[in-house]
Amino acid sequence: MFYYLLKYVLLGPLLRLVFRPRIDGLEHVPASGPAIVAGNHLSFADHFLMPAVLKRRITFLAKAEYFTGPGVRGRLTAFFFRSAGQIPVDRSGKEAGQAAIREGLGVLNRGELLGIYPEGTRSHDGRLYKGKVGVAVMALRAGVPVIPCAMIGTFEAQPPGKVIPNVHPVVIRFGKPLEFSRYAGMENEKAVLRAITDEIMYAILTLSEQEYVDEYAAVVKAGQAAVKSAKERRFPRAPLS
Repeated sequence: MFYYLLKYVLLGPLLRLVFRPRIDGLEHVPASGPAIVAGNHLSFADHFLMPAVLKRRITFLAKAEYFTGPGVRGRLTAFFFRSAGQIPVDRSGKEAGQAAIREGLGVLNRGELLGIYPEGTRSHDGRLYKGKVGVAVMALRAGVPVIPCAMIGTFEAQPPGKVIPNVHPVVIRFGKPLEFSRYAGMENEKAVLRAITDEIMYAILTLSEQEYVDEYAAVVKAGQAAVKSAKERRFPRAPLS
């Protein structure tokens, strides 16, 4: 109930008024039945804008940190995600990834739309990063199509660290469904999972026209943070007099 209240009364009309998103390819999203919508992830605003333009309810796998944040803001964020039916995902290890796959398959087994960001985290620089193979595992096990989606302009509207979004034009593009029945029964083959995931990421790249980086975003972020930390230890800031 809260999901539809947000979509049609509280948040959806406001998002449409402020961002006036242009929607391309909405006809590619099936009107019924299970499917995965796999998109790029540029901004916190993505969580709100895509559901606002879809005719069907979509459930996202959302990082667990959204449900455990401190303070008033953290509690409000957790309330929103729980009320909207979003599923927390612990990203701390292999077992956590298996739990996320089980949760996602539960959504698909109910005949619903599942939203997932194959990059696993928001892009910190607006580029598209290598996808993780969980989306391929779910597509094969559930036997469902994958609809690629590109969010364009949301990075400029709300880049990482910005709380209040900028007013910036947004385009949301949905591509033709990708079907992988030819790989049925091969969900344990690493090469197959990699090939499927790369095909999905290429479809997203074609829609978004981003620069592509053949590395995981989390690894690149961690490397940049380590370099920054090393520089700060080597060249500490002088105390203010």
